[in-house]
Amino acid sequence: MVTNITNLSRSGLYDWMVQRVTALVLATFTVFMVAWLLCTSPVGFDEWKALFDQTWMRVFSLLTLISLGAHAWVGMWTISGDYLNERALGKKALIFRFLFQALCGITMFSYVVWGVQILWGL
Repeated sequence: MVTNITNLSRSGLYDWMVQRVTALVLATFTVFMVAWLLCTSPVGFDEWKALFDQTWMRVFSLLTLISLGAHAWVGMWTISGDYLNERALGKKALIFRFLFQALCGITMFSYVVWGVQILWGL
């Protein structure tokens, strides 16, 4: 039995929606960045700095960074629920799943905080 104590929400539908919305944000950011890189020639430090000095780009990047963390968390929680179970790991499955989810959560949180520091120069 898999409990949803450590998932992003209390609803599988909500987690499904988070995956779809964050995937859309990540895809939009990726398409934008690829288009910007193709249209901006040559790309040097000054061009890169000019792009990220704009508040809208910082906000867009922050939204993408938060989306990446949420998308990864839901995905890793789902993987741990599917594969770190009693059938695969025996009686210690709950411990392994908790440790895996804790490690993933700490990692995602650290990456988001680190990204915010880089993005906003804190």
